[in-house]
Amino acid sequence: MPDENALVPAPQEVLDQANVQDWEGLLASAAADPIAFWEKEAGELEWSQPWDKVLDDSGAPFYKWFTGARTNIVTNAIDRHLSTARRNKLALIWVGEDTSKVRTFSYFSLNREVEQMANILLSMGVTKGDVVTIYLPRIPEIYFAMLACAKIGAIHSVVFAGYSSEALNARIDDSESRVVITVDGSWINGSVFPMKKIVDDAVRFSPTVENVIVVRNTASEVTMDPTRDHWYHELARLPIAQGHCPTVQVDAEDPLFILYTSGSTGKPKAAVHTHGGYQVHLSSTMKNCLDIHEADRWWCTADPGWITGTSYVIYAPLIRGATTFMAEGSPVYPYPDVWWQLVEHYGINGMFTAPTAIRTLMRFGDAWVTKHDLSTLRILVSAGEPLNPEAWRWFHEVVGQKRCAVIDNWWQTETGAMQITSLPAMPKKPGSAGRPIPGQAVAVLDEAGHEVPAGTDGFLVLKNPWPSMLRTLFKEPDRYVETYWTKYPGVYLTGDSARIDEDGYVWIIGRTDDVIKVSGHRIGTAEVEAAVNSHPAVAECAAIGLPHEVKGNAIHVLAVLNTGYEGSNELVGDIRQHVSQTLSPIAKPDVVEFVDKLPKTRSGKIMRRVLRARALGEDEGDLSTLENG
Repeated sequence: MPDENALVPAPQEVLDQANVQDWEGLLASAAADPIAFWEKEAGELEWSQPWDKVLDDSGAPFYKWFTGARTNIVTNAIDRHLSTARRNKLALIWVGEDTSKVRTFSYFSLNREVEQMANILLSMGVTKGDVVTIYLPRIPEIYFAMLACAKIGAIHSVVFAGYSSEALNARIDDSESRVVITVDGSWINGSVFPMKKIVDDAVRFSPTVENVIVVRNTASEVTMDPTRDHWYHELARLPIAQGHCPTVQVDAEDPLFILYTSGSTGKPKAAVHTHGGYQVHLSSTMKNCLDIHEADRWWCTADPGWITGTSYVIYAPLIRGATTFMAEGSPVYPYPDVWWQLVEHYGINGMFTAPTAIRTLMRFGDAWVTKHDLSTLRILVSAGEPLNPEAWRWFHEVVGQKRCAVIDNWWQTETGAMQITSLPAMPKKPGSAGRPIPGQAVAVLDEAGHEVPAGTDGFLVLKNPWPSMLRTLFKEPDRYVETYWTKYPGVYLTGDSARIDEDGYVWIIGRTDDVIKVSGHRIGTAEVEAAVNSHPAVAECAAIGLPHEVKGNAIHVLAVLNTGYEGSNELVGDIRQHVSQTLSPIAKPDVVEFVDKLPKTRSGKIMRRVLRARALGEDEGDLSTLENG
């Protein structure tokens, strides 16, 4: 088990530049009056009409923020920059999988592209409140499409650019989209992924889709239905695409986007997020929690098809006036130093990625990293799953050279933006997600709803409403209440288990259905995996519980080994003993199986339910989010 008292102080360089140096004072003042804190943060943005009330909780749990105000997230992401020197500053640097392909856009030219896309959507009859489905890879047009929808008051539904036609079809039909924006294909490790064909299959029997806009990206041959499909580059040359397109001012509570949760069983849930509160929360966390300055170059490696990409690739850096860097390719193609090459070449200051990517790169050894000059990096961020202490230290010591703040954080599609993190100037605890962000409070409850003592596992809840919270589930308000607000009335149920230590740092154990009960003891898969990952032979692993006639459940670990190690009975015994010593004898795996890879979603989350189903010979369920086998 990680040493929960092991505080790592913030490096001096980080302290010197931090937007928030008195982090204790900020947390205390925000805790004393969260409403005043959020109102102050909102005051840094532009509103065409001020709010009557910061938080309206009269219809809880259907909370409303900045009621009466009018705004548009595009006003703050693009428009307000155009009257300043930022208009000529780079807003976006894009690099293809072939890194010789580079496209750049100033805030001025980004605005021109967004207006062009918005004019095209308007010509197709898209109006305020309509849902537009966006199925695009990490290319600049995904910026244009999302911002264009927001600009005209439409609702975007971004679907990850690797979903199957069945998953895409379900999301299109549920949202009743009339327009889909896609691409001929996307580049993945040197091969073309046929996205247009997937769209063709998804909309073949769609009762709502009228138009499909197709971006040319790979120059691969595709089938174009002349009654439905339109090449984007041809539309862009038409008079309908030209001219100024005003940004529609909407109510602060008007929907900005819906985003479907992924990787779970049952019908996907579509979280609804709005313009006003969402932009405030993003601006606040980008400044206070991620310490991004206007002069910074920011690289979040997430895909906009996931909430991390929507929030911290597209909207947050633009709101703060930073330069966003986007790369189309993977971290290991064509070589496992491509990311470090890009950081060095483009002078990246802040980098946000997933624990699985960190562990994958860690597996290749230090030399691929240390051959590059990464001295521009100041902020390193991880989210998606708990970052185990060994990977945290590698990220800190090898990539960050002990100069950078390594910031883990916890949040969800539903929360819209981060809820638990460690501010840059705050001492860090490797393996912990940190502490609640300014304005938030959390608790860990037992089954009966009582707060548990420090260091005790339980159900993680959020105690305060927050501006970027989902307002409901799309077309399912009853499911919204039942899922998040019924078990413990008055607080938000996250669905995760956690513990809070005596210093107030939160340790995420995993989803409540990822807790293994062994001989009456609740053991989190994240804890077992952290212990196994701390063995020098292991690159990454997954722990699952399988039925056991004596113990109730047995712990079964599937492990991917680091280069230079081979599986053997001796290594199995060594790993089991290592877990016994570092975590607990109770947590010692019954089985350690060596595998070449683990099944993951395309956002990098390990699909433990698939591993359980395979081990038990059961149906694996929906695999639409699966990246590999």
